[in-house]
Amino acid sequence: MSNLNKILLNKISCKSIWFMRQAGRYLPEFRKIRSNNPDFIKLCLNSELSSEITLQPIKRFDLDAAIIFSDILMVPYALGQNVIFMKDEGPKMSEFDYENFLDNSEKSFTSKLAPIYKAIEITRKKLDKKKSLIAFIGAPWTLLIYMMGIKKNKTELHIDKLDSKKIKINKILDELIKYLCIHIKNQISAGADVIQIFDSWASLIPNDNITTYCFTPNAKIVDFCKKEKIPSICFPKGIKKKYVDFNRFVKPNGINLDPEINPIWARKNLAGTVLQGGLDPRILLESEEEIFKGATKYIQTFKDIPYIFNLGHGLLPETDPDKVLRLIKFYRNFNG
Repeated sequence: MSNLNKILLNKISCKSIWFMRQAGRYLPEFRKIRSNNPDFIKLCLNSELSSEITLQPIKRFDLDAAIIFSDILMVPYALGQNVIFMKDEGPKMSEFDYENFLDNSEKSFTSKLAPIYKAIEITRKKLDKKKSLIAFIGAPWTLLIYMMGIKKNKTELHIDKLDSKKIKINKILDELIKYLCIHIKNQISAGADVIQIFDSWASLIPNDNITTYCFTPNAKIVDFCKKEKIPSICFPKGIKKKYVDFNRFVKPNGINLDPEINPIWARKNLAGTVLQGGLDPRILLESEEEIFKGATKYIQTFKDIPYIFNLGHGLLPETDPDKVLRLIKFYRNFNG
């Protein structure tokens, strides 16, 4: 069992480090592959290349866990919605068709995502058995945001779109939960051993809907993971002090902190779960002194409780890989 699994399942305190988006645009070896593969969906479905990309940061940094190279929007893709990734614009999706969405099956869904499961199989065979292989999903609310075009910008929703479809939204969420659990089980069967659940747009949920759209869907997925004995890490980004309510309601094995969460507050208020991350990824654009200062704050705050060193979001494209390496060495050699 890897250190990551030991921490999550047994809540023990031992050193473990990995980064969200550790396989991606900041690495020159990834950019070389990406330049020859402009269609992002096809790249995610190229099992050999996806595995190679997954292992790039492991080969470069010897991190404690690999996270499979894929995307949360592969699930809507497999459920029949077209997804196009536009340079510097993010994903664009075809108009959501409710009837087509309901006209899916486990067999067709699994078949469309089979290359991802093959990539996990390939990676697991090549990865040191002592290292975790993390798979992931987008939480139902975050997927809903993209699928139905509800997001106006980074801080606002098209509330009218949300309200006009409210009658169907609960059914859509239930269907998403069903297929997300299938996706989780398939990824674990292929060789992954931890699931991270990204609720990247949880901050946009109106306060009176937080339980319906965030807590309950995440709890259903975490309950499924517990029944299947799959360690889970939740990331309800941007919900501020509602992290407390989320933790009590959902009860994940681990919970990732975003940079807005004060680590001292988190230690005091988020009991009964393993804490992960929190360090602002933008700090890696600063001087070495600032990077080490920021890291020290998290290391010292969580030094004697179960904690997984990570960031408060994914590595930024402009990050210097050498700074990532220096941060890893600093963390592993830290004795303060």
